[in-house]
Formats: sequence, structure tokens, C-alpha cells
Amino acid sequence: MVLGRITHYVVDAVLLSTVIAGVKRSSGFTSVGRTRTENPTLTLFRPDASKITDPTARSIAEKFLAVGETVFDMVQGTVVNSSYFKRST
Repeated sequence: MVLGRITHYVVDAVLLSTVIAGVKRSSGFTSVGRTRTENPTLTLFRPDASKITDPTARSIAEKFLAVGETVFDMVQGTVVNSSYFKRST
């Protein structure tokens, strides 16, 4: 019972981290607090773990985001090489 609940929370955390990585990569947003030169009113998006002051919490946040990036890379590589998906232009 407890193991199933922990597994559920871990899977939810990985999915959330993957969504954040997907938004970061697919949207083209790359930096926090900066604006795009072609559109100065658009604020760019990227989670910035360096603003977390506690070193332990910062390390956890960086690992959390890195897991999402890794999962996103694996999914993207699978989709690109799959015959079930086709790039549309």
C-alpha cells in the first residue's frame, strides 16, 4: 500500500519535471528574467535553481529538473526514430 503510493508520487514528479523540460525546450524560452530582442515585452521561461539559497534544496531542484530533461530526451529520441510519427511542416 505505502510502496504503491510512493511509486505514484515518484511517477507524478517525473511527469511534472518532463513537462517543465518540454515547455523549456519546445517553446524556445531559454532564460529567466531576460527579454527577447525581437519582442522586448516577452519574458522568457526557464526554471532557475540558482535562486534557491539552501544548497540542499537547490541540489534537489537541479536533480529534479535534470530527470525531466533526460526523460524528455528519451521520449523525443524515440518519437523521432519511430515510424508511427511523421514530421509535419
